[in-house]
Amino acid sequence: MAGEPSGDALGARLMAAAKRLTGGQVRFIGVGGEKMIAEGLVSLFPMGELTLFGVFELLPHLPNLIRRINQTAAEIVRQRPDAVIGVDSPGFTLRVAKKVRAAEPGIPLIHYVAPTVWAWKPKRAAKYAALYDHLLAILPFEPPYFEREGLPCSFVGHSVVESGAGQGDAARFRAQHGLSATDRLVAVLPGSRKGEVSRLLPDFRATLERLLPSHQTLVAVVPTVATVRDRVAAALADWPLRTILVEGEAAKHDAFAAAEAALAASGTVALELALARLPSVIAYRLNPITVALYRRLIRVKYVNLVNLMLDRMLVPELLQEDCRPDHLARELGRLLDDPQARQAQIDGVAEVARWLGQGDVPPSERAARVVLDIVSQHPTTGKVKA
Repeated sequence: MAGEPSGDALGARLMAAAKRLTGGQVRFIGVGGEKMIAEGLVSLFPMGELTLFGVFELLPHLPNLIRRINQTAAEIVRQRPDAVIGVDSPGFTLRVAKKVRAAEPGIPLIHYVAPTVWAWKPKRAAKYAALYDHLLAILPFEPPYFEREGLPCSFVGHSVVESGAGQGDAARFRAQHGLSATDRLVAVLPGSRKGEVSRLLPDFRATLERLLPSHQTLVAVVPTVATVRDRVAAALADWPLRTILVEGEAAKHDAFAAAEAALAASGTVALELALARLPSVIAYRLNPITVALYRRLIRVKYVNLVNLMLDRMLVPELLQEDCRPDHLARELGRLLDDPQARQAQIDGVAEVARWLGQGDVPPSERAARVVLDIVSQHPTTGKVKA
């Protein structure tokens, strides 16, 4: 089960690895997006119904969310699968897992992507330990937080290193879109949730408008996903500069290779930009009341995982009241105009790929091996062997 595009990508890679390891002797049912469906998932309903974030953004959709939680749990109990894997999105997956545990305690419950107990709500470690059989962690320092609570936890690495983010073709992208040698490309990534797009795109538009007088050949490339494509396309219609809207991983990675800098919503895409060595500015804004609640709980200095891992502000983060066109234009303009600032970011993320699990065995295969081992050793399953 996944609830947003980043989880859909993680789930799809795990599914592909499980198919390879079992010679295709595995099938999937649950909730996922286009990538998981492409790997063979039978999705109970469109994943887009779950891509919500923030207390006040969620409230109008709460009745439908509760209905989907109940529907999913009931289907799991009916199907009695060899394992249930929740991929991040704890607002959905955790609630489904609780219902399944109460109804069918013998089904192995696995959660993929450890909750950030090192950042906020440390008591969640005990909550997860009481519910799940195993946790798949994407960061190397996470397992001890859960193992001390008695929950087996495996560091598998972050499968964003398998995304191909650093393997785009700049020349191909420029040729496909008729870009000249003087056109200066900025990647604009407003997020994958409807609320993110609605909040951030107006500020991103105003940011580029501020830069246009001194950067007259600026072109914006806007990678998007199916769940928000129409909304993004409509917003771009009146932008004061040339825009290129692209969909799909290959086109996005080609855009990264061709671009000089990026302006992006906080999230997994920040890691992709780091792997692509594309200097970036990260922005985000939520409902002010939601933010006030979160700020009382959060225990870390940064939101961008690159900055967290480096323990310094390498990639500018302009959040909430700082997420303003004048501030964004200042930081993005610095990346466009100052080669040293660009190079400092490129050099600074050199260690991030290794920390995320880049190596001989892909993270998705490590995750799939753990899942298949759990299934093969479980007393009530044991049907699938890698």
